[in-house]
Amino acid sequence: MKESLLLRFTDDTFDPELAATIGVDFKVKTISVDGNKAKLAIWDTAGQERFRTLTPSYYRGAQGVILVYDVTRRDTFVKLDNWLNELETYCTRNDIVKMLVGNKIDKENREVDRNEGLKFARKHSMLFIEASAKTCDGVQCAFEELVEKIIQTPGLWESESQNRGVKLSNKEEGYGGGGACGGYCSML
Repeated sequence: MKESLLLRFTDDTFDPELAATIGVDFKVKTISVDGNKAKLAIWDTAGQERFRTLTPSYYRGAQGVILVYDVTRRDTFVKLDNWLNELETYCTRNDIVKMLVGNKIDKENREVDRNEGLKFARKHSMLFIEASAKTCDGVQCAFEELVEKIIQTPGLWESESQNRGVKLSNKEEGYGGGGACGGYCSML
């Protein structure tokens, strides 16, 4: 599910047979947001219990995090509290930007209403968006909104000395993409 979002964002592809992440996956993509060129280092951590011992180390130094649930599976929504607790336990920053993404909005057998997701995001001071990795709706916007909020939080990137996370420059050269946000963006 989150693997599909990441693949859609970084490679603009969708594979309905994509396997769940085993351990950790890593992708890099450069985008332009607010006149800044941002190089993203994106870590996709496995959600399965057997890999949970690996994930805490990837929270350290993170500037932003996206928590993804499947709108057609309530159990994925219910587990969000566990992920937030883990994030708060292991994250080394108090000002980390958090985003909640409800994925698979292209499907009709929805179990989690948009307003439920929005209410959860507001309660936990998170950005919120619904998306579909299959149709591409909201995917680009989710990452752009996250980066935009990171840029608006100077303490997250001004003195960034580690070689991970968002790197900024004022150059627009080589940027040829972009996605419309449509009606999916909700800054909270």
